Amino acid sequence: MNTLTSAQLDRACGAVLASAAGDALGAPYEFELARIGEDGPQMIGGGLGGFEPGEWTDDTTMAWCVLDAAAEHRTLLDEAALDQVARSFKDWVRSGPKDIGNQTSEVLHSSEPTAASMTATAAEVHARTGAAGNGSLMRTGPVALAHLHDPDAVVAAAATVSDLTHADPRAQQACVLWSLAIRHAVLHAEFDLRSGLAYLDTEDAAYWTERIDEAESGPPERFNRNGWTVTALQAAWSAIVNTPATDCHHLQETLVRAIGIGHDTDTVAAIAGALLGARWGASAVPARWRRILHGYPSITGERLVEVAQLTTAGKNGYGWPGTGFIDYSDRATGFSIRHPHDPGVWLGDGLTVSNPPADVTAVVSLCLLGSEQVPPGPEHVTFRLLDLPDPESNPNLDFVIADAAATIAALRDEGQVVLLHCAGAHSRTPTVAAAYSMLRGIPSEQALADMKRALPTSNPNPAFVAALRRLE
Repeated sequence: MNTLTSAQLDRACGAVLASAAGDALGAPYEFELARIGEDGPQMIGGGLGGFEPGEWTDDTTMAWCVLDAAAEHRTLLDEAALDQVARSFKDWVRSGPKDIGNQTSEVLHSSEPTAASMTATAAEVHARTGAAGNGSLMRTGPVALAHLHDPDAVVAAAATVSDLTHADPRAQQACVLWSLAIRHAVLHAEFDLRSGLAYLDTEDAAYWTERIDEAESGPPERFNRNGWTVTALQAAWSAIVNTPATDCHHLQETLVRAIGIGHDTDTVAAIAGALLGARWGASAVPARWRRILHGYPSITGERLVEVAQLTTAGKNGYGWPGTGFIDYSDRATGFSIRHPHDPGVWLGDGLTVSNPPADVTAVVSLCLLGSEQVPPGPEHVTFRLLDLPDPESNPNLDFVIADAAATIAALRDEGQVVLLHCAGAHSRTPTVAAAYSMLRGIPSEQALADMKRALPTSNPNPAFVAALRRLE
């Protein structure tokens, strides 16, 4: 397995996390069932399936089925992997989904739980109806993660996974183009849809060149009839390229723009989210969304991140994800002290989290933890922040620090008592604690000095200090 940088891993995980976030954000507004308010779209639930706030729809559920098989088999091209996808699709449809597309429903209900049966059924449905819905494009994000270092395998897998339910050539081609764009974004941190045209034959490449030109000329709202796989791709791409991209806020702003197009809002946002997350990373998905993001099969957005990690890189040096406990005893003592500017915030380290102060109701983690490390009860919010001064290690550094501080403020405004911690509480914890102080009106230099007095081992790395000054 080729080694990925920490930024590339963040982007790979972002491809599934941001897609799920877009899905749950867009679900309430599908087919104009709810009006978008002055504050923009929110994860309010409802929609066609009566979803809970933050609950994803069939878009992410089917992507999960693909991702889970990719993590298990490290490919989506052998029979065993494809049969696992088919079984997972069948298990889901038997569970009585809240919502499911018409074309997908007919295929899944009429086939056996094997890839061969589903592919044959999908071909029969297409021959009879000519349907070319967006139901395979919406779930194609994980395909690129299974074959990041082999574009030819991405092409083959994208078409094959599409064929399980959507046999139309345009559906296959849309999945190929989008999956290759996701691969490129993960590896190179840039948007490029056109490079995938080289993998299509001349006639199809010419067709899609015209469609991409149309999308780029905007405005995105032109592509309101987006149930067709072609216009769904155009809607998502138009929203991406017609939204100014100066930093990782582009992810949030584009999802808002994509949902504003209307019609199949959850699917267009899920499609756009997969490519946006592949460009900007899981660290660009705000905690206010991640805190409530969940869905079938009774998992959270953080579990999507874990399985994306397993798919692209396997377990890391700590045995994460999959270990119950990460031992930080080489740098942690298990201390807890109150924040110098808010006694409702505790500061601690990687051992404190296993035995937090009795009044703690929420834990904000700035390092990796095992699955059993936080005791049952407190809400747990994680942030991806590496204690390294190299800007490439934390490409969304300013956003992550600000988002973590804003999350502590939101938790406190809800009346919660918060434990903020990292592995050793030397750099990340005092940085975010100082950023939280800044939200409460304390200048950065004073906030850092007060952290040093409260936490004598405090020594934020230079990149973190510079970020605090930029935020101020």
